[in-house]
Amino acid sequence: MQHSPPPPLLDIIQSATEPIITIDSTQRIVMFNPAAEKVFLYTAEQAIGASVDILIPPRFRQVHAEHILRFERTGHSKRQMGTGMPLWGLKANGEEFPMEASISQVRTPTKIYCSIFLRDITERQQIDQALRASRDELTRLSNALLHEREQEKRHIARELHDDIGQSLTALTMELSQLEASLPSNPADASGHVAAMRTLIKSSFTSLRRIASDLRPVMLDDLGLPAAVEWLISDFSSRYGIDAEIHVDVGPRCLSTLVSTTLFRVAQEALTNIVKHANATHVLLDLHCTNTKCTLIVQDNGRGTTPEHLASALPKRLGLLGIRERVRLLNGTVSIHTRPDQGLRLEVVVPLDQPTP
Repeated sequence: MQHSPPPPLLDIIQSATEPIITIDSTQRIVMFNPAAEKVFLYTAEQAIGASVDILIPPRFRQVHAEHILRFERTGHSKRQMGTGMPLWGLKANGEEFPMEASISQVRTPTKIYCSIFLRDITERQQIDQALRASRDELTRLSNALLHEREQEKRHIARELHDDIGQSLTALTMELSQLEASLPSNPADASGHVAAMRTLIKSSFTSLRRIASDLRPVMLDDLGLPAAVEWLISDFSSRYGIDAEIHVDVGPRCLSTLVSTTLFRVAQEALTNIVKHANATHVLLDLHCTNTKCTLIVQDNGRGTTPEHLASALPKRLGLLGIRERVRLLNGTVSIHTRPDQGLRLEVVVPLDQPTP
C-alpha cells in the first residue's frame, strides 16, 4: 500500500525533476515519483510494492541492502550514498546507468521510511570521458610539436655550423691567398682585406651564438651537465650577471626528452631574469636522483608579490612555456617570490617517462 505524504509535500515530490523513491523497513517501494518512472522505465503501479532490488544490478544488491540496514541503525536523518564512487541503477529494459544518490529517513511510531534521491550522471560521465580524451589528445599533440620543434632547431643549428661555418672558413682561406698575392706595398688592398677578415670573424661569433641559442651541439654530444655549464657561463659573460652553478645528475643516464626539457627550462628562466629581475646574482642548481631531477634557478632581483605574479602569469609566455613543458613530463613547477627578495623557480621532473 502506498505511503501518502501530506498533500503539499506530495506535490513537490511528484513535480521534482529528479527521481525520488521511498522504501519501508522491508525495503519495499512505497513511493515512486514521475521522474523515477522516466529514468527506470517502470510505472509507479509496477514499482510500488516491489522490492527495491528491481532497481539495482544483481551484483550490488547485497551490499545495498546492508548499507540501508546500517543507515537505519545509525538514526541519522540523511547521508550521501556511494561517497567517492558512482552507484549503478538498473532500468526495466536491463540497461545499467551510473547515478549519485543521497538517502534520508523518517521514523513513525511503528515504521521507518527511507527516501532515496537520485541523479542520473550518464551524461556527465560521457562529458568527463570526452574531456579526458581531448586532454590526452592535446597532450600528445603538444609532445609531438615540441619534439618536431627541437628536431628542427637541431637541424638548423647543424646546418649553420656545418654549411655556413665551412663557407666562412673557406672564405677566410681565400682571403689569406689573396693577401699573399698582393703587390709588396698594397696599403689600400691590405686595409680592405683586414676589414673583411674582421667581418668574417664577427660573423663566426654571431653564427656560433645563433646556433647555440637554437640548440647547443654539446647538449647532444656531451650531455646536459656540459650544456648547462655552457649556458650559465654564456649568460654571465653576455649580461655581466654573477652566476653560481651546482650540477649533479646522478648515476642514471638522462633521456633526451628529460635533458631537453631541463635545458629549455633553465634557458627560459635565465631569459626571464634578464628581462624582468634586474638581478646581480643568479644560482642554478641541478640535482638528480634515481627517480627524479630537481632544477632550481634563483635570483636576487626585484621580485614581486605572489598576487602580482599570478595576475601577470597569463602574459608571461616564458613561464607558461615552462609550465607546459614540465606538465608534459608529469612534473611540477613551483615559484616563490617576494618584493625585493628575488624569485625562486623550482622544477621537479620524474626520470621514468611513459613511452610517447
